[in-house]
Amino acid sequence: MIAARLHGRWTIGMIVAAGLLVLVGANAHLLYVAMTSQPDCVAHVRPGEAATGSSSFSAAKSACSGARQ
Repeated sequence: MIAARLHGRWTIGMIVAAGLLVLVGANAHLLYVAMTSQPDCVAHVRPGEAATGSSSFSAAKSACSGARQ
C-alpha cells in the first residue's frame, strides 16, 4: 500500500516536472526569437500622404528609414 502511494506521488511529480520543463523551454524559445529576429519594415501611410484603400494604416512612430516602400 505504501509502495503504491509512493509510485503515484512519483508519477505526479514527474508529470509536474515535465510540464515545468515544457513551460521553461517555450519561454526560452520565445525569448530567443524576440532577441534574434528583425522584422522587415511594412509599407504604411506616412504623415502627409493620402490613405488609399480601406486597409491603410499609419505607424505612430516609424522605425524604418524615410525611403519609400
